[in-house]
Amino acid sequence: MPQLNQLMLAYASQWFWLLLVLAVIYFVIGRGMVPRIEATVDTRNSQIADDLAAAHRARAVADEAETALQTRLAGMRSDAQAITAAAKVKSAADAEKRLVKADAAIAVRLTAAEESLAKARESALASVEQIAVDAAQDIVGKITGMTVTAKDAAGAVKAVIAHG
Repeated sequence: MPQLNQLMLAYASQWFWLLLVLAVIYFVIGRGMVPRIEATVDTRNSQIADDLAAAHRARAVADEAETALQTRLAGMRSDAQAITAAAKVKSAADAEKRLVKADAAIAVRLTAAEESLAKARESALASVEQIAVDAAQDIVGKITGMTVTAKDAAGAVKAVIAHG
């Protein structure tokens, strides 16, 4: 069969062109493009590794800075608490001094008021005695019609006041 004989010749030609195309692809892509792609990938990987290393270093520096900051803040807090405690002690001492001064002033005013009250009481009692003497004279005069001297009326009023 002549058709089958031609198949072998047609296939041989196709095999030749297939091998030629594959060789071109191998040399163009395999030997030319793949090394460039690998170099780009390697460069990119090394850049990523360098960036990650730099990020780790920066994070370590930031962690150290944060630790230092926390230490400073703790020191500042303790200083602020010490200052606050000192201010409380000072204000308590000042308040105590003012309280002592105020107590002394109040004691002076209280003593003056008690003296004034005692004088007013004595004056009022003296006025009450005098009023009682006058009233006793008037009452005795109206009831009995007799006249009582101021000295006798004063003695009677004093006796009544003393004995209740």
